[in-house]
Order: sequence, then C-alpha cells, then structure tokens
Amino acid sequence: MADLPARVLFGAAYYHEYTPEYDPELRPDERLKTDLDLMAEANFTVIRVGESVWSTWEPENDRFDLDWLQPVLDGAHERGISVILGTPTYAVPPWLARQYPEITGEHATGQRIGWGGRQEVDFTHPAFRFHAERIIRKIVARYADHPAVIGWQVDNEPGLHLFHNQGVFQRFVDHLREKYGDVETLNREWGLVYWSHRLSTWADLWTPDGNVQPQYDVAWREFQARQVTEFIGWQADIVRKYARPGHFVTTCISYTRQGVEDDELSARLDIASGNPYYDMQDGLLLPDPTPDDHEQVWKTTGVWSMYQTADWMFSSRQEPFLVTETNASSIGFAWDNRPAYDGQWRQAAWAHVARGARMIEYWQWQTLRFGAETYWGGVLPHSGQPGRSYAELACLGAEFEAVGPLVAGLEPDADITVVYSTPSKWLMQKHPPLATPDGEPDPAAYHRILDPFYRGAFEAGRQVRIVHARQLHDPSGARAGMAPEEAARRHPVLVVPALYIAADATLDWLTAYADAGGHLVVGPRTGYADHEARARLEPQPGRLAEAAGVTYDEFSNLAADLPVHAVPGGPLQLPQDATATRWADGLTVTDADVLAAYDHPHFGRWPAVTTRRHGAGRITCVGTIPGRSLARAMAEWLAPSSISGWRDLPETVTATTGTSPDGRRVHVIHNWSWEPAHAVAPVELSDLLDGSSIPAGTALELRAWDVRVFVTA
Repeated sequence: MADLPARVLFGAAYYHEYTPEYDPELRPDERLKTDLDLMAEANFTVIRVGESVWSTWEPENDRFDLDWLQPVLDGAHERGISVILGTPTYAVPPWLARQYPEITGEHATGQRIGWGGRQEVDFTHPAFRFHAERIIRKIVARYADHPAVIGWQVDNEPGLHLFHNQGVFQRFVDHLREKYGDVETLNREWGLVYWSHRLSTWADLWTPDGNVQPQYDVAWREFQARQVTEFIGWQADIVRKYARPGHFVTTCISYTRQGVEDDELSARLDIASGNPYYDMQDGLLLPDPTPDDHEQVWKTTGVWSMYQTADWMFSSRQEPFLVTETNASSIGFAWDNRPAYDGQWRQAAWAHVARGARMIEYWQWQTLRFGAETYWGGVLPHSGQPGRSYAELACLGAEFEAVGPLVAGLEPDADITVVYSTPSKWLMQKHPPLATPDGEPDPAAYHRILDPFYRGAFEAGRQVRIVHARQLHDPSGARAGMAPEEAARRHPVLVVPALYIAADATLDWLTAYADAGGHLVVGPRTGYADHEARARLEPQPGRLAEAAGVTYDEFSNLAADLPVHAVPGGPLQLPQDATATRWADGLTVTDADVLAAYDHPHFGRWPAVTTRRHGAGRITCVGTIPGRSLARAMAEWLAPSSISGWRDLPETVTATTGTSPDGRRVHVIHNWSWEPAHAVAPVELSDLLDGSSIPAGTALELRAWDVRVFVTA
C-alpha cells in the first residue's frame, strides 16, 4: 500500500504552462499566484502536473528546459499543497516523430496512426524507449527532492491502441515460441487443423488483421496488454531509482481502454488510480431512467454504474485507490455540455470516498482556450473567474478538511462479490454470444451479461465487491490467490457471470469454494470454455455440472424478454414483472431444486434458476441474463439483509458503508433526487460534518441532491 498523507487528497490537474495568457491583465507569475491562492482557499491539498508537455520539457532533441515547473512546485509547497508529477511519455513531441518516423504506431499492419492526437507511438520501439527514458530520468532527477512532491504518475491512460507494427508482431511470435515450444504444440492447442491453418514453421503465423480464430485473438489481446503492463512497469522502475522514500508511483487508468488488464497493470505500481467520468444532471437520478441496453464506455450513466466503476478501481489491487481525473464541470466535447446540478459534485465525491477513494482530483483546474478539449470544463471557466463549480468544490474541500483522516482509505463493505474476467471480455468483444438490435455482433456482450447482476444488487440496496478471477485463484501459480475456505469467509456470496475462459483448476477451485461454505452463483457462459477458449467437451457447465446438479447442451438467444415466475413454495420470491432477457440455457436438472421458470410454450420446459446444496455451501445456476426485477429479487434472496444495517430506504436513497483504518464504521447516505427524503438511523450515529449525535431510530432529513456522512457512535 502506498505511503499517503492521512487525509483524503483533494485537488485538480494543473497546467500553468497552458495558461500564460489566461488573463491579459496579469503576468504569468501573478496568474500562478492567483490560481494557487484560489486552490488554498478551496482547501485543495494536491495538484497533478507535467504529464502532457514533453515538447515543453524537451523543445528540441537533447535540449532540455526543466526549470519552468519550479515556481509551480514552490508555490504549491508554500500553501501546503502536495504535488503528483507526471512523466510526459503519452504525448510525443513533433521533433521526435519527424526524426524517427519508424516509431509511429500502426493500428493495422502497414497502416500508420495519423499524428495530431496522442499516444500515436509504438512504445515498444527502441528509439522511442531511448528518448522516453532520457526525459523521464531528467525530470525525476530534477524534482525528486522537492518537498512538495509526494508521488509520480507514469504516462497517462495507457492502452489506447493495439499496435500492429512489425516489431510488435515479431515479439508476439517470440512470445508464442517461448510459451508453446514448437509449432506442433501450437497447432494442437489452437486447433489450427481447422480451415487448414496448420503451421509448418513459425514463419507461417499470419498477422492479426484478418484473423477470425478465437484462440489466436485471445493470445493476441493478452500479449498486447502485457506490452502495456511492461511499459508502465518499466517507467515505474526508472522513477523508483530517483524517488525519495515514501513517494508512490502510479498511473491513471481509463478502465475501458482495450490494451489494459488493470489487475496485472496495477501490480507493477504502488497504488491503483483511475479516471471515473460520469453523466451528471439526470444521469445521477434515482429511480434510474437509464435504459438497460445503454452502453457504458469511457463515461458512465446511472448511479449504479458510477459505483461499479469505483468498485472496479478498488478491485485492481483490492485496496483503496486514487481518483486522478473526474468531472470538474461539463465533460466531453463541444456538442455535449451538461454540468452538474447543485450538490452533485459533492454526492459523486463522497460516493467514491465511500468505496475506497483516497484522493479526488478533478480534470482540470481551468477550462482550456484551445485544443481538442476546449469545452471540457475545468474548475474555473474560460473567464478564469471562480463560478458555481469552484464554489461547490470549495464547500466539498472544507468537508474533507473537517473530517481529517477518518474517511481516508475506507475498506468498503460488500454483501455480494462479483467475479470479473478480462480475458473473457476480450474474447466476447470479437466473438460475442449476443447481438445488437440490428443483428450485428455486440462487442459489449461481456458487460451485457455481467452488469445486470451488479445493477440488480445495487438496486436491491446491496453493496458489491468486484474481484478478478486471478485474485481468487491463479492456475498458473503466478500469484498466491486465496484458499477456498478463506474466500468462503470473506466472500460468502460469489457471483460468477460470463467466466467463459476458465482453466480446469479455476472451476475446481469454485467447486471447492462452495464445498467450504460459500454460495456460488453461476451465470451464463461460465465454465463453457477452457484456458484456450476451446469449448469443453463435457456437458455444460463443464466441471461445475455435477456439483451444481444441472447440465445443458442447448442454449438460445432470446428475441424478446420472457416472463419468469418463481416456483410456488420456494425460497425465491419474484415480482410479477420479473423477466429473462437475451439468453436462455436449456438447463436439465439432475439433482437440484428449481427456483424459477420461464412462462413460454417452448422455453418453459427448462428452469431459469436452480440451486443445490454442495458440501457446506450452495451452487445456484442462473441460465439467463436477468432483467432488472429478476436481478434485484435474486440479490435480495442471496443476501437477505445488507451489512450496512439501513432498512426500508426510499427508492431515491442509498446507504454506503465501510470501515475506517482505525476500525470505526462510516456511513454515507445519499438522496439522488430533487425531492427531499428521510432515512431512519439504524444505530446511534455521530454526524461527521456537524458533530451532532443522533439516537438510533431518528428520522434523518435529506435535502434534494444531498449526502450525509456519519460514524457509528
């Protein structure tokens, strides 16, 4: 765990180098003083600097200008503001691109990425690495001893492109040679007898551009993510040679980037960091009006999805994390301008802190006058004068200052744990089991299966922990994983949707987890394929079938939602509007209890949900993608009561709880609505923001778009 100040860090990315003419009435040094004074008045405690301007650090090859940042760091330190300094390797200067055109990345073999954006470079190329290492060493050596610096961000939002350069492809071939040994082994493992793809020599391996073989695709995606992980780890190792004891090294992750495997990447760093952007205004309304088929990409829509992103960030290292960028005002581009309603900045920040954030840092301090992000709003507008955003964030800064270390590094509660599989997601992006409404392959299929389980739990008032499959069990032995007995204790309900790619040992571990007392919930596509994405030959769900008491060999996409009813007298209670969506496994019961069935003349022959005792635990099979009502009812059955202790909350109110580093219980209560609401205190509480004591049973008032923070008295 990184060595961080004992408080929630609060601030923004600050680029004084972008703003020397920000206010024509002020000299650049006066603008700097004004900015830093405004930050101090708003109780900002951190800024991120330097990561976007390699051409400022090194205007020409081997000519460096390293002193321009000194006044920024000095001024920050004078005001008690800490600094995270970034390496500028994601934005390559034009002179480097001109002098070394061979470093240009290729988005397909022989097809170069055009210059004028960012991250256009093949970061594996030796020429790029030489210059990147040189500028990293220059910057870090220059500022490592500055007292304002507390940490380093290497690069920025890595993994934007998958590089098809010849050198990258040849390293891929070398990787396969090392992994498989010879082409006959690869032929066998990938099934290359199909369509006459057998290799006679490694030189026969085709480039990935036209590939449709899933085994190749999974290997290619894993290799690409490994290049990103190696690149970021390489930078981190360089920085650590100069950094002072106590400095942390991180990178900011955009979690939907195609080249990112966040758990592997974060293992090379001291703390995980992410950039959660979210739709404000009615995008944070409860009840949630977001359509079920809305695709969450680089920003999220819906309170549940904002929480899911926070839980995803915690999952990277199963530790508290940093928010390195988030909404300062409108986000996006010139055609999408929706700054927050009053109170929503505060709500979002406290939601992230409640799920483990140790820093809330906005992108960025000032709205840019130029460039591709001219209308990506900052804390200050184009005028440079404090407005509504600044006023709202200043109030939030005062709250974080008041609560001190109590909420820094919360361990969030979880009633239900959801297992995440990045390799399965990669496979389903190219070979999805689901289609879009127009019949095309749906590259979001993995999340179409997983998200309803998360959303159902959230809407049931249950808190969720996300765990990567390899954090539970790593069949390669590369990491220790967790004993099934320990997992059953720490994660009593383990929901495993869409774990399509799973080694035999992983499925055996899941069975052992249930035997040890855990409740294993198996969703669609789980266990269907092995570690090479080859469909298993035994009845599905593969090695889980005997313990689950069900098998299937038939499955179907659903053209329309199907009504689902609970079996009379069973433990699962369903509302009348419960539905199955998009998918149905033809489950055949061998030794299990049926909990729910389809109302349909054909699909009604199969159960929708089954359950069976296994050892000290239980295995439940969900043969469909649950609609919102079914998913919510399932979560209520899986976790009959929430750890939070809050009961009978209005539909606009959420309760998020966790444990502070000193062992005290923290409660963060939101009202995501224009209408005031009330919630009843389940225990005696102390209001962290006004210090008042609240007896158990007290009706607590929540204003429109309000959040209240309590600690158990």
